[in-house]
Amino acid sequence: MGRGRIEIKKIENINSRQVTFSKRRNGLIKKAKELSILCDAEVALIIFSSTGKIYDFSSVCMEQILSRYGYTTASTEHKQQREHQLLICASHGNEAVLRNDDSMKGELERLQLAIERLKGKELEGMSFPDLISLENQLNESLHSVKDQKTQILLNQIERSRIQEKKALEENQILRKQVEMLGRGSGPKVLNERPQDSSPEADPESSSSEEDENDNEEHHSDTSLQLG
Repeated sequence: MGRGRIEIKKIENINSRQVTFSKRRNGLIKKAKELSILCDAEVALIIFSSTGKIYDFSSVCMEQILSRYGYTTASTEHKQQREHQLLICASHGNEAVLRNDDSMKGELERLQLAIERLKGKELEGMSFPDLISLENQLNESLHSVKDQKTQILLNQIERSRIQEKKALEENQILRKQVEMLGRGSGPKVLNERPQDSSPEADPESSSSEEDENDNEEHHSDTSLQLG
């Protein structure tokens, strides 16, 4: 016949309670020791009896295990608190994001409606003062566009004038350079006299010279005869 199941409840008899405590305490310490050896675990066991007596077991230094337990517990609690704070912030942040998202959607719709009205659309539901205000905005926009066009044309004219002036100045500089080059490399004038060419004898001049020679000879002969 099998062993009956013992009901787990407080033992009212003090003697029986202490006997049971002693047996189970020793068994618990034995199991803790086996666990530390078999599984290479750091095990610490602290037991307080009903009379206030303390019993303990530790596979290593008890203070070391307690210090590690305190650090781990503090880190775990801090981590849990941090996660809890992050969850709270995320919750509040989501609400803020949703509110901001709704606000941005409303602003976007308002801007889109304003753009459509500037195009002359979606005018239904506008009051007379709103239409006058829209007309004034359109007139101001039109004047701004015209002013910008005029300014662009003036800028283009000014740039063209500057370019034309620059081109004229460059042409003048090139013309002067060409003139200077022409003066420096022009043909030189030769101031040499032509060589005297021996002219052919003129018959008349030669005959007159012969007559003069004959007269001189005749005069000399006459002088000889008279003398």
